[in-house]
Amino acid sequence: MSTHTLAAPGMRGLQDRLWAAVTDRDEHAAASVVLTALDDGVDAESVLLDVIAPVQARVGTEWAANRLSVAQEHAASAIAERVIAALAHHPAVRTAPRLGRVTVACVDQEWHVLPARLLAEVLTLRGWQVDFLGAQVPTPHLVGHLHSNGADVVALSSSIPTRLPTAHAAITACQAVGVPVLAGGAAFGPDGRHARRLGADAWEPDARSAARRIADGIAVPAAGRQQIDDLPHLGDQEYTLVVRSRPQLVREVLAQLETRFPASAAYTEEQREHTAQDIAHVVDYLGVALYMDDDELFTGFLAWTAGILEARRVPAASLRPVLDVLGAELKDFPRTTRMLGRARTVLDDFPATAGRTGGAFG
Repeated sequence: MSTHTLAAPGMRGLQDRLWAAVTDRDEHAAASVVLTALDDGVDAESVLLDVIAPVQARVGTEWAANRLSVAQEHAASAIAERVIAALAHHPAVRTAPRLGRVTVACVDQEWHVLPARLLAEVLTLRGWQVDFLGAQVPTPHLVGHLHSNGADVVALSSSIPTRLPTAHAAITACQAVGVPVLAGGAAFGPDGRHARRLGADAWEPDARSAARRIADGIAVPAAGRQQIDDLPHLGDQEYTLVVRSRPQLVREVLAQLETRFPASAAYTEEQREHTAQDIAHVVDYLGVALYMDDDELFTGFLAWTAGILEARRVPAASLRPVLDVLGAELKDFPRTTRMLGRARTVLDDFPATAGRTGGAFG
């Protein structure tokens, strides 16, 4: 079957129809949009990257703006995965492997699997033998797979920056057995700076460029590099001590929150549980910022969180006491103190929202 790429208006029409289907939670209608496009001769890679991927990005944007619930976002993502599976088995897209072998995996604890799945399908379409290991692959299992099956390259995906320490371990472990690593996903930064800092052999911002980079070839890494070689600042132990103190830090913030942010006194038990989870996220991002020695990882997260809170009519000012308590508890940690100070400056850019008591952080 001959294939073609639709012009932009045609792609937008497919996106709109797929959007309507996934937000209606109509899996059959969503599959029909995709399979009909294939039957009409639209090439599979364009359907994956110019129809399905933008719709999923829109799902995330609408959730952040509080126009989709968590349940709606999860349902849409589940439909997208099943639609991709249907596309992969369509007779028009079957491609016999003729190139090398690529292992595609998400780092341990990374459950955002769609970017990795899209890359795996694109590589398959282009003729690679792909071992797609899916979400949350523990590093020992990944290395065991490489020992048993081999690979020309590992494509390692992570969307959440708090997984960067785990990604670092996976990158180093793959390279230790002689397999180069191409990193991808939002966790590594829009310009790939975190991938470079962690010693990845390559980074690309999207599936098309990643497939081209793999086709060009990625050199086998030199042996003997250790994680501390990439991040010598870890010698000060701030990262380790803050991460180990996470449970105590969360408890201390919760204990002082009602005094420092009186609106929290009216929280329900469910709101208190959500607040505890969100405080834990703040500590997690502080930890990864210390790991990378990158203030923007923390301040960027705080700015994003403040925007999410405002969209949900929760005052961004509710974050200030969290930073104040953490600052008092961690006052002897110079890098931590610097990051918390810069985060307070970021929050100053958000207007006061006195009188709003929307509830827990998330």
